[in-house]
Amino acid sequence: MFINTLAESPECKDYPSVISGYLGKNWGILLGALYFVMLVIWMFVYSTAITNDSASYLHTFGVTEGLLSDSPFYGLVLICILVAISSRGEKLLFKISTGMVLTKLLVVAALGVSMVGMWHLYNVGSLPPLGLLVKNAIITLPFTLTSILFIQTLSPMVISYRSREKSIEVARHKVLRAMNIAFGILFVTVFFYAVSFTLAMGHDEAVKAYEQNISALAIAAQFISGDGAAWVKVVSVILNIFAVMTAFFSVYLGFREATQGIVMNILRRKMPAEKINENLVQRGIMIFAILLAWSAIVLNAPVLSFTSICSPIFGMVGCLIPAWLVYKVPALHKYKGMSLYLIIVTGLLLCVSPFLAFS
Repeated sequence: MFINTLAESPECKDYPSVISGYLGKNWGILLGALYFVMLVIWMFVYSTAITNDSASYLHTFGVTEGLLSDSPFYGLVLICILVAISSRGEKLLFKISTGMVLTKLLVVAALGVSMVGMWHLYNVGSLPPLGLLVKNAIITLPFTLTSILFIQTLSPMVISYRSREKSIEVARHKVLRAMNIAFGILFVTVFFYAVSFTLAMGHDEAVKAYEQNISALAIAAQFISGDGAAWVKVVSVILNIFAVMTAFFSVYLGFREATQGIVMNILRRKMPAEKINENLVQRGIMIFAILLAWSAIVLNAPVLSFTSICSPIFGMVGCLIPAWLVYKVPALHKYKGMSLYLIIVTGLLLCVSPFLAFS
């Protein structure tokens, strides 16, 4: 639904301009700001994750004596490099990301299979009461969806297809086809990997990962032993670093798009569009992104807590706002149906999730 509402928009340059085309400039800047906040949170998450995880791996494998993440300048240098790569252009970024994503997919499948020998049912633990089980399912919903449905990637992807295709319908069809294929492959692969990892890693290791504010893969590199442990550690490093890097790239593209949309919306109210220096705006956004990400690294923002906090915004931007547009805009009425009700329910559950998590 998110893709359909974006693809059908008369103007598809950025998320705020899409909303402006449907509801006017004021709604565009308001809902664009909401989309921007979601991406700021994800910038926090992935900036912190890639800094802490890379430092943890370097320390685990004996490359460094201490954790480089203890120095604020390590994070700054790392983010500057990633933002510089991200700013080289979408085509180059897509080529780099494609290689990383294919590598990740193969590694995820191989890692899931390799951990079968370490499966133990006692790692699952006993099932909680039904009420608690439902509550925990709702709490983990944002984590599940963000693992297989990267909504911040969809907007730049739709814009890219719309810029290349003359027909809106052709662009929409290609985006939906790409998303459906990716979603199907990710669901099967990630689900198997998650089950395998859950059966192989105990509760104590999961708690340790949470306390150190690093990923489960970084912890896996510390505790896995026995035959094939060296191989598992190496592929865990490849998977985690590639996963966080590609996630950061996609989040940065979405962040740049959202920020540019808001800035251009404000500037167009003050001056004619032809007088706006877009190159200067993009450079300013790049500097702002670096400072924003660095501040999150220095604060060592808790990754899992931010994912829960972002859940209501994810529900509104990805589910409730597109559903509202379907009811509000006559051109989108064709998307009404049972699937729309499922999207609304999912959006409401995402909005409720953090309240249950912190209750």
